[in-house]
Amino acid sequence: MTITIFLGSLLGAMAIGMPIAYALLLCGVALMIQLDLFDAQIVAQNLINGADSFPLMAVPFFMLAGEIMNTGGLAKRIVNLAMAMVGHIRGGLGYVTILAATVMASLSGSAVADAAALATLLVPMMVAAGHDRNRSAGLVSASAIIAPIIPPSIGFVIYGVAGNVSVTKLFLAGIFPGILLAVGLCGAWWYVSRKENLVPPPRRSLREVLAILREGVWALMLPVIIIVGLKFGVFTPTEAAVVAAVYSLFVAVCVYREMSVADIYPALLGAAKTTSVVMFLVAAALVSSWLITVANLPGMVTDLLEPLMGNQTLLLLAMMALVVAIGTAMDMTPTILILTPILVPVCKQAGIDPVYFGVLFIINNAIGLITPPVGTVLNVVCGVSKVSMEGVIRGVWPFMLVQLVVLFLLTLFPSLVMVPAAWLSH
Repeated sequence: MTITIFLGSLLGAMAIGMPIAYALLLCGVALMIQLDLFDAQIVAQNLINGADSFPLMAVPFFMLAGEIMNTGGLAKRIVNLAMAMVGHIRGGLGYVTILAATVMASLSGSAVADAAALATLLVPMMVAAGHDRNRSAGLVSASAIIAPIIPPSIGFVIYGVAGNVSVTKLFLAGIFPGILLAVGLCGAWWYVSRKENLVPPPRRSLREVLAILREGVWALMLPVIIIVGLKFGVFTPTEAAVVAAVYSLFVAVCVYREMSVADIYPALLGAAKTTSVVMFLVAAALVSSWLITVANLPGMVTDLLEPLMGNQTLLLLAMMALVVAIGTAMDMTPTILILTPILVPVCKQAGIDPVYFGVLFIINNAIGLITPPVGTVLNVVCGVSKVSMEGVIRGVWPFMLVQLVVLFLLTLFPSLVMVPAAWLSH
């Protein structure tokens, strides 16, 4: 009965068009009434406590770093460097997109920010070179979702806070799976573009490549600083977010000089608006999360999954299938906030490392950003590149299929996640 009330109130509120944050509050109140615990003070207290978290301070600073990256010329120089390195290969612009997305993922941690930047810079270039517009937009969409997996990742921060899991361990565990996704995209791009008879641009001379590398090295230093700082304990993930924002601002204003003092305010405003949405979602989710614990929903879900508890692989596959289905109808942040307090206790009881599950969970949620009908990244790429939703869906499906295959392999072979993570953490 409790599960029915939880799901019924949440889905019912969403069905009538209520914003996710208010739907979470409503389902929390519904659970309180069902448990005869309703007290407005409890709702208010949990709402305030939801946003009162030091690790969540990373979110606004990573958002700000993403805004500065797009405005201050860091994204443009990364694309230029990728173009100089692999642009001359057959189908080179596709590999440029994937390489640029992988590097940019280590700067912003936001798939939406990366999608907007990549679509603005690369879709017109790919179309001008003769590539199919829908396929180009699809590749940009699929490449952009590497951002929530390679650190710094806003998704890992939210999951770590909601599930009480080390954000630093999540960051280090996400590096190799993110690279695997990029390699899978390269294979998919080679397959779908092999029949295109396009003449690639001429190979850049070594002098030109070195000149572009020298100009882009300031942008490339940011992921190195963050990963080395986290590995050696120089700063926490929250402090890493501050370092990313300050460093990006310094490079954009003082080195590249493409961002003036007047441009700082719009960047701060954009980051503040996006952060306010995320933080309100997190605060509202804590009300539901507290009641999920009080009502023992994880225990009820564990009972439902009891036949699979003896087989970790089957249990993970069942949970991943659930997240894939939910990801088609719900955005990434609310999915993380709703499912984490339910699924993490199940994983712990089954003996599954919550860090390993977190990597699979965030990859799954990232793929949800390019699954219709919601597909936030798809909507961003459609708007920026002037492609219809039907067109970008046709273009993205081969790449999304490969990413689902990578997720399946990571589920079957946990060592692909945990062995590199253990090596990086020592």
